[in-house]
Amino acid sequence: MADLPSISDAEWEVMNVLWDQSPLMANEVVERLAGRKGWSPRTVKTLLNRLVGKRALEFKAQGKRYLYRPAVGREQCVRAESRSFLSRVFAGSAGPMLVQFVSQADLTPDEIAELQRVLKAKGKGKRARKER
Repeated sequence: MADLPSISDAEWEVMNVLWDQSPLMANEVVERLAGRKGWSPRTVKTLLNRLVGKRALEFKAQGKRYLYRPAVGREQCVRAESRSFLSRVFAGSAGPMLVQFVSQADLTPDEIAELQRVLKAKGKGKRARKER
């Protein structure tokens, strides 16, 4: 899908349920969110309908019930949301954003090692491009 839908915070909750497991009927999505969010069935069904309208979800009729599944991938949406956040909050500059997040986060030694590995690989890639 070329144009990814804009998804609100509440809609992200619904999408996460369906990205984790789908297809699901509306009442199954309600059950999964009721314990975490305390939302009424009507609220969840409204969010499902909004997401169908935005073409973020698809549904298939099964008797009188509908089975919902994502029409867009989680990674696509995360990438688009990340770009939007980076543009809005950090004027498109990734470096200051990363410094802010890393300095504020409680990271495990494994997470720190992974960040170091990624940054080292990123540095090697830049050197290789400069040498060309």
